[in-house]
Amino acid sequence: MKNLFDVIPVGFFNYLASNSNHRIYADCLQVIYDEYDREISYRIPRSRVRDALAIYLLENHVQLEDEKPAENRNYNDMASAVIRKLSDKDVGWLEEETDDMTYEKHIVMTEAGIRLAEFLSELKKPEQEEFSGYIYTIYNTLQNEEMWRSNPYVDVLLQVNRNARMLSKALKRLSTFIRKIIERMVNEGTFESLTENIIEYCEGSFIKEYTRLTKQQNIHVYRGIIKKKLERLQSDPEIFELLVIGCAVEDEISEAEAEEKVLTLIQATKRFLTDDYDRIMKEIKHKINTYLHVAVGRMRFIYNRGTDIRGAVENTIKYIIEEMQDVGIKDDMPQDMNGLFLLDRNEFIDMASLRYPRKQRQIRKVTVSEIEEMTEEQIEEARLAQKKEAYNPYSREKMRVYVEHLMGEQDSIGSTDIPIRSKNDILASLSAVAYSGENGYIVEPEEGYIETEQMLLRNFTIRKEKQ
Repeated sequence: MKNLFDVIPVGFFNYLASNSNHRIYADCLQVIYDEYDREISYRIPRSRVRDALAIYLLENHVQLEDEKPAENRNYNDMASAVIRKLSDKDVGWLEEETDDMTYEKHIVMTEAGIRLAEFLSELKKPEQEEFSGYIYTIYNTLQNEEMWRSNPYVDVLLQVNRNARMLSKALKRLSTFIRKIIERMVNEGTFESLTENIIEYCEGSFIKEYTRLTKQQNIHVYRGIIKKKLERLQSDPEIFELLVIGCAVEDEISEAEAEEKVLTLIQATKRFLTDDYDRIMKEIKHKINTYLHVAVGRMRFIYNRGTDIRGAVENTIKYIIEEMQDVGIKDDMPQDMNGLFLLDRNEFIDMASLRYPRKQRQIRKVTVSEIEEMTEEQIEEARLAQKKEAYNPYSREKMRVYVEHLMGEQDSIGSTDIPIRSKNDILASLSAVAYSGENGYIVEPEEGYIETEQMLLRNFTIRKEKQ
């Protein structure tokens, strides 16, 4: 079996994973992919790709985090940088070519890059599939015998099997999606949200697609004919021989291997359209019924929750609590009265809602701590030690006195006039700046830097606020 990374470059997914600009690069790939929409091939001039990316970067005010800022750097330069990154051989989303006639540079989207862009588009906005279309395609393909008689393997068997597999995947996705809707349903807590959920369910396009596969649309009639046609492909010696020869030539294998593969494809297609199809549709129908039962039961629960006497009392107390909170009465209420307004509503019971009692630890051994009285001298020593430990030489008040001492009668002082000869001086100046607003000063940054203690500090000026 061929490994994925034998086909794509080693850095193919890097710009979508750990890179800090992964959202930007994903959007850039989509922008480039959209530029090929009305072209006859995935090859367009480089200038056009650059302009499209520049417009995207400009409109979204994008600044690539891994790009070093440079003077006079514009969005065209950033767009060109993106093209160079995505054209790197270790990434392999794009390829850059030069036209032999005009010497104009063109950008070609690689096959892997195209599939990646299509995959990202499908994730963001999945296309609505027409389930019944797969059945009609299979039926029409098998019916037009004169169209595939010359090469039945390529023109009918592969096409029928491919459409059957695509229908199988689509129905499995539908089944999973309905299950997620049911899971979301049990979390609805109001009539409004529940009604919106049911309307969304009824108006959903996947319901329309499902109904076209039911008996009202006579899909079961087509399935019966399809089954007979598939059995004829295997039972008719002439057609079966053409299938085996076509498979051997197309896949470059021996006739014995081709015969086994043809039988496998026919049986797999028949098994899905007869057995697997019914099982999947039965499961979907069961989930739809479950959904409707959950919806009705949930509506009854929400409705009946407040109709009995206890529910009316709880709603009354809830209304009183809301009014008390609005006017602030609950905050002034005595502590021993708070228990009157505790409403615990356990609507669902699961393992997460159960509380297991903690096991009390057994005292295995009695321990006794001796009390030692301290002398007045020891108490004073402990007090001085705590005072020394709590002493902060860079507190707000000390920094106010420090700045006043440095500034004297002046209204301002620059960073060049502040002594910065040691680590303590640096900490003092930083603390003075940090507390400047609270101490009534304004700090204004200036051009240039001061180098001290292997550090670069920007020049600044401290001014007194005008009274």
